[in-house]
Amino acid sequence: MPVELSKIPTLRELYKSGVLHAVSAEKAHFSPSSKLLDRVSLYQGDITKLEVDSIVNAANKSLLGGGGVDGAIHSAAGPKLVEECETLNGCDTGDAKITKGYDLPSKHVIHTVGPIYSESCAGKCAEQLASCYWTSLELAFDNSLKHIAFPSISTGIYGYPVPDATHVALGEVRRFLDTHSEELERVIFVVWSDADKDVYEELIPLYFPPPEINL
Repeated sequence: MPVELSKIPTLRELYKSGVLHAVSAEKAHFSPSSKLLDRVSLYQGDITKLEVDSIVNAANKSLLGGGGVDGAIHSAAGPKLVEECETLNGCDTGDAKITKGYDLPSKHVIHTVGPIYSESCAGKCAEQLASCYWTSLELAFDNSLKHIAFPSISTGIYGYPVPDATHVALGEVRRFLDTHSEELERVIFVVWSDADKDVYEELIPLYFPPPEINL
């Protein structure tokens, strides 16, 4: 069954329910923004089930499918997705390209290629990962899409440490929402494992702290 947007909790709801806990102002990386609490979500489950305007695929450079979330998205979308991807001439690391969603509940798929992590090139990897999130958000914005759902890019077989990748993801989304209009109504961070969920729940309050009152 497709998961409707109304079933995906916002950060405001997660703070109210006690799933998220505010940190001190000294620890927070950004100032509180009440309106952003309604525009960002954390969801644990299958990204291919989300009935939204766009989901992000953690793709490889060929864009022709692979393992993990990439394989799951291609499988759920059906053969027409790979047919469209074959016309795109691949994608560079840090870049993103958009296709239709085909058999997915999502209307579009935004394919982005994350870096293969190397500790010796951690700085470059962080820049490339940040670009994955920013270019994906720009594609959604430029195509007048109202929702975008992200998996945790590069943290699977590409080996990016989950806490480091999550800092990048949250930081780029916060900066994008701070500098763009409210046309992009919802950004959803989608996690599969309890371990990944725990990392997001710990770090979200650093980037999206709640006001002290009127949650």
